[in-house]
Amino acid sequence: MKKYAVFLSETGYYCYRYCETLDELAGTPFAGIDPNQLPVVLDGRGGYFCFSTRDPGFVRVIESEKKEPLSLEEMFFKNAPNFKLGWISPEGDSYSCGYTGHVKCAEKLAEKYFPHARIPERALERAGWIKVIDSWDGTERQHRQFVFSLTGFITRKQADVLFDIGVYGNEEVRQLIADSENRW
Repeated sequence: MKKYAVFLSETGYYCYRYCETLDELAGTPFAGIDPNQLPVVLDGRGGYFCFSTRDPGFVRVIESEKKEPLSLEEMFFKNAPNFKLGWISPEGDSYSCGYTGHVKCAEKLAEKYFPHARIPERALERAGWIKVIDSWDGTERQHRQFVFSLTGFITRKQADVLFDIGVYGNEEVRQLIADSENRW
């Protein structure tokens, strides 16, 4: 059974492999570290860092045999009241992610809803999911939210979510709504 340190972010929980003994590090590039550095967490990108329960955002240590010990809804909060960025289903369910988390979120969504998808983002987009991203167009001084729809249409429930998050007034959102209203 593997151990994981679970942390909380604004958009969901995330975890790192947690190791408190040298035996748990066997078979990793860190098997020979100084035992005084223990416990450590493996960051999943080829590194590690010393662990403390005082680390920002630390929640708990869990045990699991799963490759991903956290569920989709734990990793990417579903219908969070503070949703800003992420994916919105045609039914209006939102899944929150950070600025750079859209691909990983799409992978987890596709595992659940489109398990045979070869390209997760494209599978979601073809099924009518929309992506809310934070971007900068090079002329503005600030980032802002943009909405992407592969089909060029959105559902009424998606429009409602866009209104709730305050992007209803964006020019591209107004156009999406105008183009989509006859389909509702």
